[in-house]
Amino acid sequence: MTVRILVDADACPVKDEIYTVALRHQVAVVVVANSYLRIPEHKLISRKIVSDGFDAADDWIAEAAGPDAIVVTADIPLADRSLKAGARVISPSGKPFTDDSIGTAMATRSIMADRRVGVAGIGAGGPPPFSKADRSRFLSALDAAIVAAKRAQG
Repeated sequence: MTVRILVDADACPVKDEIYTVALRHQVAVVVVANSYLRIPEHKLISRKIVSDGFDAADDWIAEAAGPDAIVVTADIPLADRSLKAGARVISPSGKPFTDDSIGTAMATRSIMADRRVGVAGIGAGGPPPFSKADRSRFLSALDAAIVAAKRAQG
């Protein structure tokens, strides 16, 4: 099996960075989305458009994930499913999801969801704005994940 990157692309702010790192390492990228997204024309970069059904892109990625995959997503339940399939998982901010950290992330997500519902219509805010530091951290994390995945394959 060859290392590949599966991108949960609909709201991914680091697609260009993914292409840059992947091409440098000669790693295939599959951009998964609910609708058409432009991608660079390159033999290593492809798109998978899934139905616009709820979680259709997540389902496709989770089924395609495995030990040969690096999944890029901010979606914590998808990260959990991908880890269980044996994939390496990185958030767009560069934070790796691991077997040790995913339980805490899932619990925090649940608490925050309950908190948002409890404020009855008052916006509890979202994640902080995406920063240059996030972008830099992501580039380093993706590079490290690719190197580790290639090393694991022998």
